[in-house]
Parts: sequence; structure tokens; C-alpha cells
Amino acid sequence: MIKLTSLFNLHEGEDDREKIFESVRKNVSYRGANLWILACAIIIASIGLNVNSTAVIIGAMLISPLMGPIVGAGFALGVYDFTLLRKSLRNLLNSTLVSLTVSAIYFFVSPFKDVQSELLARTSPNIYDILIAFFGGIVGVIAVTRTEKGNPIPGVAIATALMPPLCTAGYGLATWQLSYFMGAFYLYCINCVFIGIATFLIVKYLGYPAVKQVNEKQQKQVRISISVLIIAMLVPSSYLAYSLYRQQQFTKNTNDFINDQFTEKGYTVVYKKTDYNSSPKLLELAFLSKRFEKEEISRLEKQINENKYLRGTHLVIRQDSTDRLRALKGDILNEIKSTENEIDQKDLKIVALEKQIAQNTFDNRKLLKEAKAIFPKITSLSVSNHSMATAKDSAFVVTAVIYESPEVLPAADNEKFRKWMNERLSVKDVAVFRRVVPPAPQPIKK
Repeated sequence: MIKLTSLFNLHEGEDDREKIFESVRKNVSYRGANLWILACAIIIASIGLNVNSTAVIIGAMLISPLMGPIVGAGFALGVYDFTLLRKSLRNLLNSTLVSLTVSAIYFFVSPFKDVQSELLARTSPNIYDILIAFFGGIVGVIAVTRTEKGNPIPGVAIATALMPPLCTAGYGLATWQLSYFMGAFYLYCINCVFIGIATFLIVKYLGYPAVKQVNEKQQKQVRISISVLIIAMLVPSSYLAYSLYRQQQFTKNTNDFINDQFTEKGYTVVYKKTDYNSSPKLLELAFLSKRFEKEEISRLEKQINENKYLRGTHLVIRQDSTDRLRALKGDILNEIKSTENEIDQKDLKIVALEKQIAQNTFDNRKLLKEAKAIFPKITSLSVSNHSMATAKDSAFVVTAVIYESPEVLPAADNEKFRKWMNERLSVKDVAVFRRVVPPAPQPIKK
């Protein structure tokens, strides 16, 4: 029967330790190719966050060399190689500063500064990020110590996500949003610390010998430093995880409350707004047709306070009061009356225009028949009103009568015709004019 301990034996498949140390020391340094790769990875990750592309961000995490000095610091602590530890921390600090500078410059010059979901996801770390970093670090360091490296290292690079938090912190610097910078940089510190601690524990478990003998006091200082780092990372992240849990429960219980009290009763919710971070928490609703009395609202508030996740939430139901409805009704009636008055005014204008047109319209055919009965020489007749202007900017209307006849009417007949037209048209001072018809052209004799 295979012993249980053999199932978890990490010595089987372990690579040569000198070779492992040489690889760790080499990856700690940031010069030449490593520095170029780091800068390019930062730009790629920043672009991915900018355009909200998960695939681009994953690609940047795969090519990032940031794991090197973190694993180096964990190894150095495990074997008490303080020279390697100083070198690892110095290179980690340099790479962090380079990454923050490059990402901040990119987001500063980028015209697109909208906050995307991929960027927001790196601003609120919690205890789950600690677990991911710790277990990801364990897998990473185990893979480093194997003869066959296999697939774990790329997966660790994606899971622990060192690059996106740094780029998000750079975004916070570029846009002067301190909360984004602090949250993202805290997530980056969590990943660095717990990857390093996981490396330290695996090195100790594998029994790597100390590079040099250290006394009990130095070993105690290392243990205290690690404990302080763990507590410093655990306490805030645990609080953030608890806050996240409370927020999720608030959202869930809010939806349940709306479903139980309104939706299932046939009340259509047309507007919903919740705010967990306000003081007090807020639940704001509006309905299609349902109106709530004060007693009903009081009952709903009491039910909210009976729920431990919704307790203290301020319920706001948006609905018009009776006075507001009356005022709205009055506004509508006033608008209708105003519209009716406008229509009446238009009708009066139309009637006046029609009357004016009627006054200026004459039945010339009928008048011609009557005129010919009295004055046979008249062959055609036209009557119309004309507006005449004076030099003193005044105006008056003249009724003009234009007739045609082969011969000019004698003066007596002309005066008689004018008086008849005055009586016939019920006007005064008719102006009579004779239209001269040019003689017809004579045919040319050949």
C-alpha cells in the first residue's frame, strides 16, 4: 500500500538545486532584454485595460517578467541569503517604478480615459485575492523546482495578475484618482507578498540548506517580518471581503424584497435605484400605476428594517401627490384653453380675410350686362378696389371701373355712368377709366 506521504512528495522530479538557484538569480535581474520585455508588457496591459480587452491583458501577463524578483525574494528568505534578498527587493522596486511610470505616461497621453470593467476589477482587493496569490505562488515555485517545468508557470502568471494592478495604479496617477491608485497598488502588494511567502514555505518544506549559518535572533527577525506582512495584508483585505459580502447580500435581499412586495402582486416597477455606499443606504422605486398611501409606505419600511441586510435602508417611492396631480390637471386644462383661444383667433382672422376678399370681389359679368342695357356702346367692364398711398404715408382705397367702347362716351353719359356705378356698388367717388383698344392690324396688299 502506498503511503499517504508519498502522494505529496515534492522531492520526486525535483531539479538540481544549484541549477534552480542559478535560474532564480538570473531572473531576479532587470537588465537588457528583461527590461525591454517589462516595458512592452506594461504598454500592452495598459492598452488592454483601456479598450477593456481580456485577451490582451492575459497576453501581457504571460510575457511579463515580474515574477522573477518576487520568487527570488522568497528563495532568499528561505535560505537566509540576504544578499540575494536585497538584490531581489531592489530590482522589484525598480521594476515597480518603471511599470508605474510607463503606465501613467500611457494613460496621461491616451485620449480614452473612461473607466472600464477590467480596470474597476483591480481597485477593490479582498481576501480572495490573497488566496489566489498564495496558492498561485505555491504552484509557481513548485514548477520552478521541477525538472519538467510543464504548463503551471503561464497559468500562475495569469492567475496572480501582477501586471494589471500596476497598470491600474498608473491610471490612478495619470487621472489623479487616489482611490484607484491605492486599491490597485494594494492588490499588487498582496500578490507580491503572498507569492513570496508561498515561495518561502515551499523552500522550507523542501529543506533547502541555508547559504550561511544564521543565529536564532536573525531567524526570529525573519519570522516576525513575515508575520507582520501577513497581518498587514490580511486585515484590510478581510475587511474588504466582508464589505463585498455585505454589498452582495444587500443587492440580493433588495431584489427579493422588490419581487415579494411588488412584482408578485402585479405592480410594475418602472424605475429602481439602489445605493449601498450612501448613508443611510438607499432604495428608490417608481411604479407604472400603483400609488401608495402613507400607511402602506410605513408598513414597507418596517419590513425593510426587519431584514438584517436591509436594516436602516431609506425607502423612497417616487409618486405625485394629490396636489401635484391637481396642479398637473390645471396645467393641462389651461393648455387646452390656450390652444382653443389660439384657434378662435385664427378663425376670426380667416373670417375677416374672407370678408375683405368679398368686399374686393365684384361680379363683372353681371355688371357688364346691366351697364350695356343703359349704355349700349360699352363692350367690356372690370371693377376692382385699389389701395393708393400718399406722400404723407397715408393710404386710401379707390374703386376703379375700367370699360371698353369703340367711342369715347360723351361727358354727360360718362358722368351718368359714374353716378350709376356709385349707386350700384354702394360706394363713393368711383374712378371711371376707358381702356383704349389698339386698332386691328390691316392685311398687307400685294
